[in-house]
Amino acid sequence: MATKKKTTEIVKTMLKVQQYGSAIRRDGRQRLYLKSLGLGRVNSIRELEDNQTVRALLSKLTHMVRIVSE
Repeated sequence: MATKKKTTEIVKTMLKVQQYGSAIRRDGRQRLYLKSLGLGRVNSIRELEDNQTVRALLSKLTHMVRIVSE
């Protein structure tokens, strides 16, 4: 008798994030936050994994970054 192995598939939710504000005249930390998210130019879009770290960075950049889709 063959036993079936249960495979647990982890579904990672993704966020599509767009930078709409410029990093000019911003604090150096905010520029680093943008770089760590993979953003750097206005209207650039990245698809990021939805986790606490990304959400924390997005909360610090609410004036420059918007979530396009979840």
